[in-house]
Amino acid sequence: MGGPLSADLPAVELDQLHQIDFRSLAAADDPGHPPRILVLHGSLRERSYSRLLSEEAARLLRWFGCEVRAFDPRGLPLPDAVDADHPKVKELRDLAEWSEGMVWVSPERHGAMTGIMKAQIDWIPLSLGAKRPTQGKTLAVMEVSGGSQSFNAVNQMRILGRWMRMVTIPNQSSVPKAFLEFDEAGRMKPSALYSRVVDVCEELVKFTWMVRGRSTYLTDRYSERIESAQELSRRVNQRAI
Repeated sequence: MGGPLSADLPAVELDQLHQIDFRSLAAADDPGHPPRILVLHGSLRERSYSRLLSEEAARLLRWFGCEVRAFDPRGLPLPDAVDADHPKVKELRDLAEWSEGMVWVSPERHGAMTGIMKAQIDWIPLSLGAKRPTQGKTLAVMEVSGGSQSFNAVNQMRILGRWMRMVTIPNQSSVPKAFLEFDEAGRMKPSALYSRVVDVCEELVKFTWMVRGRSTYLTDRYSERIESAQELSRRVNQRAI
């Protein structure tokens, strides 16, 4: 793929960046539109390395043919501090419902993901009426840190992804000493760490193509089927009394 998207990836060896063979991955009833990916980052700093990393991921995902949207956490209230009809909460929830996959990028602070990252995840409900906004959707996790490489934040986000019933891909990215990995313009420099970011984005797109047309079947559960059958039985029995 040539053009502006390729020109915006100066750290990539474009001859080694392959398009996704979605025909070998998509389900027979795949909706056919570009994969919809939501990107979240976990810092409000003016020069936020989690935001810069999320922007790198967004560029790569667009190159791989995705429609990408990002949420700006500035102005998002703490969970339960306001009603869910708050404009920032509604914006985040609408984006979560729109998406078919997500990228979560958090700094590591005090050995954990940031409160800003956690607040965004906490505002996305596990269930909303009959809908499950995250169930069966794909997820990639990344972190940045100011010191040596750590995996505390990505490990925590993996736990949350599982709790949100998301398909969290095997690969992940952890960028140590992030202040050394980005140039003055905020672009990530070529390195093995950058190559891992490319790997994660490529894998996320593949998994999203593979999962999204099959998510209803993949998340069909025995426990929920018998619960539904029992509820139906109760209704029938009540009418018969």
